[in-house]
Amino acid sequence: MPNPTPMYGTADASYQAAGGIEGIRRLVDDFYDTMDSWEPAQTIRRMHADDLTLSRDKLACFLSGWLGGPKLFQERYGSISIPAFHASWPIGDAERDAWLGCMAQAIERQPYAPEFKEYLLRQLRVPAQRIVTVQQRQP
Repeated sequence: MPNPTPMYGTADASYQAAGGIEGIRRLVDDFYDTMDSWEPAQTIRRMHADDLTLSRDKLACFLSGWLGGPKLFQERYGSISIPAFHASWPIGDAERDAWLGCMAQAIERQPYAPEFKEYLLRQLRVPAQRIVTVQQRQP
């Protein structure tokens, strides 16, 4: 009998588990709403423009492709290097943890399967840590 559990990270399984672009946009909206209101996130909130419309679109487009769906970021904004994109802001462990905290709260609000919630947060820790590691190597 085949395993009915999607293989997250394979083809568009993660994109589908997130609810496609509509589900990703809900996640991103909850993420930025948390960043706006959660005190530990105020440092990273100040790294963003007052109007988060563009940030919301860029993150949703990025996550679409990152989760195996349409590569909307590349189509709209061109290629991206996550560490290079974030190089202009001082991002250390505290900022990484605040970002992941906002994302954890946003993920928890989604109607995702529990195993996908765990998978997604675990996967998001990888680029978040990479940004910190690259910045720590900078002179």
